[in-house]
Amino acid sequence: MPRMILACTVNDEPVEALIQPYQTLLDVLRDTIGLTGTKEGCGTGDCGACTVHLDGQPVCSCLVLAMQARGRAVRTIEGLAEGDALHPLQDAFVRFGAAQCGFCIPGVLMSAAALLAENPSPTEEEIRYGIAGNLCRCTGYTKMVDAISEVAGAAGGKA
Repeated sequence: MPRMILACTVNDEPVEALIQPYQTLLDVLRDTIGLTGTKEGCGTGDCGACTVHLDGQPVCSCLVLAMQARGRAVRTIEGLAEGDALHPLQDAFVRFGAAQCGFCIPGVLMSAAALLAENPSPTEEEIRYGIAGNLCRCTGYTKMVDAISEVAGAAGGKA
């Protein structure tokens, strides 16, 4: 099968990659571009570990063909922080001890960031709904919800 050129932006940087048309965005991000923060949990879109932003919207990158990102903007967990400073959500997750093994955390953070971009002042119920597509097998979600709530409250609508 002939390879195709994928041209898009990833974390605000232009990227061109020669890929197979059947490759998923997850596989290209990890194996071709080398951004391994995005994890594959289930490969069927059920766990949310592979959540990234595509034009600002959260998607399960295991379900998106990489060529669907052609000409579009992709943001991964590596692009959430600005320079050496953690994103406020990342900082809050650390301070609240919201991660145990950490495998699901990149996807949860990307879902939470998308939620706060759309709804800067969510209720606890809206936060729980916003991260409902992200499964964590290590812990409950209370610390995650508390961390997201703090960021939403501290940002005063500018998370």
